[in-house]
Amino acid sequence: MMKTETAGTALDLPSDAKVGIIAGGGTLPVEVAAGLAEAGHPPIIILVDGQADRQSDLTIYEHESLALEDIGSLAALLRRRRITHLVLAGEIRRRPRLVDMRPSLGLLALIPSVAMALARGDDGLLKILTRGLEARGVKVVGAHEVVSRLVAAEGPLTKAVPRKSDWRDIEAARTAAKAIGALDIGQAAIAIGGRAIALEGVEGTHGLLERTQQLRGHGRLAGKTRGVLVKCAKPGQELRADLPSIGPRTVEAAHAAGLAGIAVEAGHSLILEGPIVLARANALGLFVFGLPAAEPGHGN
Repeated sequence: MMKTETAGTALDLPSDAKVGIIAGGGTLPVEVAAGLAEAGHPPIIILVDGQADRQSDLTIYEHESLALEDIGSLAALLRRRRITHLVLAGEIRRRPRLVDMRPSLGLLALIPSVAMALARGDDGLLKILTRGLEARGVKVVGAHEVVSRLVAAEGPLTKAVPRKSDWRDIEAARTAAKAIGALDIGQAAIAIGGRAIALEGVEGTHGLLERTQQLRGHGRLAGKTRGVLVKCAKPGQELRADLPSIGPRTVEAAHAAGLAGIAVEAGHSLILEGPIVLARANALGLFVFGLPAAEPGHGN
């Protein structure tokens, strides 16, 4: 089953640690903030302008706002707030526009790295950002390290389990997801009838599931049932940010697309609003399964 700790962190934070959360979209920043507060480390929230959702659940903590184009002032903000540990949580739906960045000494130091990272793709940007922050004395930690209850465990997590035919789909989708992950394109794929039929792109997992629902009437899929969504970390991924995740919307969309279930990479994936996810999957008859990790973690 999924980890079910109600408090505490997997990471042994010092008693005097001050933890900041760079909050993007989705529910992950809310869950990380709540977990840290329960463990005795009320966080300081850095709301990314235009990206952070559910702000009313985040502004109950100490908080500041930061525009993407003000990324050069981040290190100064962290120093001013005496933040020792930082969690990057939630979806950032766009990249900073270099031409709109405000001149600062911090920005001048960052421009070569940011420009190089933008050319490398999302994971390259995350790796360079984390290394740059740690070079300035801030320890970057993953959401899975500070709130362990979010991490998917290995094996069946629901009443339903994959059938023999579903394992063909799981293997096909996982192979496809790893292939696009190696190209830093996406983290998810869907297989039906033993072959991958749709890959995650810039539209994200929910767009992928909507596209699959529309494909059900395609001639080569007509009459085929079941199918599986697989999400897994990119090969060599920086695990302290952008871990694959599923939530209640993922379950609903997978059911609407006619899929039999969802498989995620255990230890390298997050289940947001876990009790709701598993209860809803059980009610709909979908399986959620934690696959053994394909490779050891990076960036831990």
